[in-house]
Amino acid sequence: MTFTTAPWELHRASATTVLSQIDPSATPGWDAGKNAAREFMAERGALLSELQERLYAQGRAGGQDSVLLVVQGMDTAGKGGICRHVLGMVDPQGVALRSFGVPTPEEKRHHYLWRIRKALPEPGRIGVFDRSHYEDVLVVRVDELVPPTVWDKRYEEINRFEEKVTESGTTIVKVMLHLSKQEQGLRLMERLDRSDKHWKFNPNDVDSRQKWEAYQEAYQDVVQLTSTDVAPWYVVPADHKWYARLVVTELLVRALVNKGLTWPTPQWHVDVQRRRLLETMAPDTAGQAAENGPTAVAKTARHTSEVADMVRDFVNDYERVNPAPVTAGQGSETLGAKGEGGPPEDTKKSKKKKGKKKDKKKNKKKSE
Repeated sequence: MTFTTAPWELHRASATTVLSQIDPSATPGWDAGKNAAREFMAERGALLSELQERLYAQGRAGGQDSVLLVVQGMDTAGKGGICRHVLGMVDPQGVALRSFGVPTPEEKRHHYLWRIRKALPEPGRIGVFDRSHYEDVLVVRVDELVPPTVWDKRYEEINRFEEKVTESGTTIVKVMLHLSKQEQGLRLMERLDRSDKHWKFNPNDVDSRQKWEAYQEAYQDVVQLTSTDVAPWYVVPADHKWYARLVVTELLVRALVNKGLTWPTPQWHVDVQRRRLLETMAPDTAGQAAENGPTAVAKTARHTSEVADMVRDFVNDYERVNPAPVTAGQGSETLGAKGEGGPPEDTKKSKKKKGKKKDKKKNKKKSE
């Protein structure tokens, strides 16, 4: 029971992605249905939790790796559900959730990326942006808060910014939850019908809905102009919440598997600390600890083997559906795409943007 095609293959956006050609109600690559998806996600959650703990441990020990999940979508697309149901499967102390609304007076005095940079995940964390810097080319554009000459420059600024973020050790996973207008209407109406959901309803949601086409055009440019090799977009059909959550789970597991995470080596000697600890124990307690030792060692070996099996299963699942060999833990290109073990090449439009980037290097903006 797994995807018939790797979700990062199915949903990766490019300069030729057309949102209107993607069915928001589809569940591509998954034929087993909703109940099977929930069971599969729960099983995968065990691996996600384990890998997240290793990432957190590495951060505590001085490692620089982190993951940033960017979740964008229209109102009711399921952004909060991703946070609760996917990130809810891991230790919350290793998750940093941020949501970006209307800028505060202080934030308005700075470059629009200033508040984003401050919120980037620390080493060892999985950061989650429920809405993000992309609001500055979505809401700002649709509501005409700044002229086109301002927001049009931001696509390339964002690409440069994200490239720097990835160079620092952060893997960026960007997900657009692609919701249909019909499904959004039903979800908003349910919030009005249910008194226990009134707190979720915002009259501004209807205002935004009236600008649906303008938002679709804005999202179209976002996925075409800012889906890069280092930070690709994944356009995930979101009419079925369970499907979107399942896909995001797989994308996060893949990001962590590709880091080849292991437990950090302590900066102290185990034997020395064991001796010091024993000096603080009563003789009978020390004796009990000695008896427990072999059991603890065996438990570690068993757990390590179980996790290795889960990683191997994950890799093998997609070896069967991808023509290229899949190898875990060798970098961001592993568990790759397009049958080549790595991300697909940018299309001409993306390459054109990259060309502009090279031309502008000599006059790099101070605002960055």
